[in-house]
Amino acid sequence: MNEPEVHSVKEPARSIPEPTLRRLPLYYRLLKQLRDGGRTGVSCTMIGTELKLDPTQIRKDIEMTGTVGRPKIGYDVHDLICAIERFLGWDNTIEAFLVGAGSLGEALMGYAGFAECGLQIVAAFDVDPNKCHRVIHDKHVRHVSKLPNLMRRMKVRFGIITVPASEAQQAANLLVEGGVLAIWNFAPAKIEVPERVLVTNEDLYCSLAVLSQKMTRKLAQSRAKGVSKP
Repeated sequence: MNEPEVHSVKEPARSIPEPTLRRLPLYYRLLKQLRDGGRTGVSCTMIGTELKLDPTQIRKDIEMTGTVGRPKIGYDVHDLICAIERFLGWDNTIEAFLVGAGSLGEALMGYAGFAECGLQIVAAFDVDPNKCHRVIHDKHVRHVSKLPNLMRRMKVRFGIITVPASEAQQAANLLVEGGVLAIWNFAPAKIEVPERVLVTNEDLYCSLAVLSQKMTRKLAQSRAKGVSKP
């Protein structure tokens, strides 16, 4: 192995490309698997082989975290895990409010993997009186009218929207009223928020459309090959 050993982390001085931010969790999950398997050292070549990614790009991504080390020594797995956690902010707990206690919202409330990323859903909200006052995965569900005041009191700054498209903007408005700084939007609708609020949209319809179209093309190609055979 010829990559530097992690021994310190400096504050990065430049903006980070989104593709890098999307790849770092891939490295993080692999590193945790390697650590659980008893491995203490790792190289970019090894990571690249496991994830089918370019080792040079992996090295550049790791450098983006501000990691500094010594030449000709592989990365220490535990130290690199800690470096990525610090860089992504996963070493601090982020409390979140979820709006929409339907099937998707309930699934997210029960997802244990968020804890690894420092995300903790502390309460859920819904407009349906039949869903309010329930406890789902140890999270209390309250009426959305209580959201802004409770968000300010608890100083929660992260919101998750899992409501139908027609209710997405109303949910966003309530979160903004409560002082939200970042919204993870799973609703299939665009929301309008002030510039100070960060928004990431997870449109399941778009992801399905891409996968479905690729599958349709693949099936068509398979059928064409079958017809062309003598």
